[in-house]
Amino acid sequence: MTTFALVPGAGGAAWYWHRVVPLIEEAGHEAVAVELPADDPDAGLPEYADLVTSAVEGRDDVVVVGQSMGGFTVPMVAVRRPVAGLVLLNAMLPLPGETAGAWWDAVGSEGARVAAARAGGYPEEFDLDTYFLHDVDPAVAESGEEHQRPEVDRAFETPCDIVTWPDVPTRVVAGAGDRFFPVGLQRRVARERLGLDVDTVPGGHLAALSHPAELTAYLLAGR
Repeated sequence: MTTFALVPGAGGAAWYWHRVVPLIEEAGHEAVAVELPADDPDAGLPEYADLVTSAVEGRDDVVVVGQSMGGFTVPMVAVRRPVAGLVLLNAMLPLPGETAGAWWDAVGSEGARVAAARAGGYPEEFDLDTYFLHDVDPAVAESGEEHQRPEVDRAFETPCDIVTWPDVPTRVVAGAGDRFFPVGLQRRVARERLGLDVDTVPGGHLAALSHPAELTAYLLAGR
């Protein structure tokens, strides 16, 4: 049995994974969605990595999955304990010592987002409905409002404390309809930083909410 440690992005809500968890469990595996203290001014990436590590203590076959900003936490977990694999979903892929705050300019994220909006014919100005919720069922989106918290500055200011990318099997997967981190951006960053290709699944930036079955099938296919 594989344990999937599911790490959310900015805001830290384990709720993000609530449609994926039961599907993983129905397949006979364990899913641990980790709640991160995004609104705690004293918590940053080291504390996030410690929480994820503690959440799967005692498990042997662990795959760590990080969504969006969770990509900064995932490799730090692999430094702290043995893992069977890493999966990065629509994720920020860090360089050793990089901060999440510096990542945006370093990879040209904003330019890629605006260019994709122009090509796709949707608004360039950022708003949640256009960039995060455009393919999420409105009832699902509404149920998540109570779980939303702001991400404090400390999480963006603490570096990804790794010397090199962990030597474990790593998969990078993008939502084919991600408007926030367009697939072209994700492919370029994965190639330049990790030398990896990018797989795709249906859905946008919040693919675990809009297409949980397809995403779960992808996660399980790697086991």
